[in-house]
Amino acid sequence: MQQVSFNVVDRRGERRTETVEVNRLTIAGWAGRDQAAIEHHIAELAELGVKRPSTTPCFYRLGAQLLTQAGEVDVVGVKSSGEAECVLLNADTGLLVTVGSDHTDREVEAYGVTVSKQVCPKPLARDAWRFDDVAGHWDQLELRAYAVSDGARRVYQQGSVAALLPAAELLARAPLDAGAAMFCGTLAVQGGIVGMHDGDALELELHDPILNRTLRHAYSVRALPLVE
Repeated sequence: MQQVSFNVVDRRGERRTETVEVNRLTIAGWAGRDQAAIEHHIAELAELGVKRPSTTPCFYRLGAQLLTQAGEVDVVGVKSSGEAECVLLNADTGLLVTVGSDHTDREVEAYGVTVSKQVCPKPLARDAWRFDDVAGHWDQLELRAYAVSDGARRVYQQGSVAALLPAAELLARAPLDAGAAMFCGTLAVQGGIVGMHDGDALELELHDPILNRTLRHAYSVRALPLVE
């Protein structure tokens, strides 16, 4: 179990603090609507030696203790990287949505996808929205990620969540019980998947153009030495 706290912002801009005791974490993989886009992401990972999934979408069960809202996370080596994703959490007051990163060890991923996800922390933003406030215009939400390395900042991911399976469909396939959280899939990266070195950072954004607001989170990695 992992405890995470959010500043929950409603559609009127009013804020309240809510703490969620997360007891179950699921990562939705290969969750695109467009089969061509799925194939593109499969091809990206195939270049790293990752096998094709047996089905799409698929749902990886991980330990909830991986969730973190820290601004710096520890990883082993320089072969891991993050992915911007919408994250749903079933809180006491209802479903919340925030932005997070499915940080994954790309070298381990060639051995086993579930293992590669379990060995890395899963960063989350500190702000969240009520799902009911965005459910009616979910497809208009926009995901963005920026990679920061050696002082240079570039677009890493950018696009509409309409490229991914609707949240309602994911919830129908993998219902969230009280205290459960789910990462809802990601977009293809621009320029290929690149491992993060010590001090590199990833900036995450989930933008709502209808209510004109944005959820943000940024974190850097501390690359621990890989001792053979």
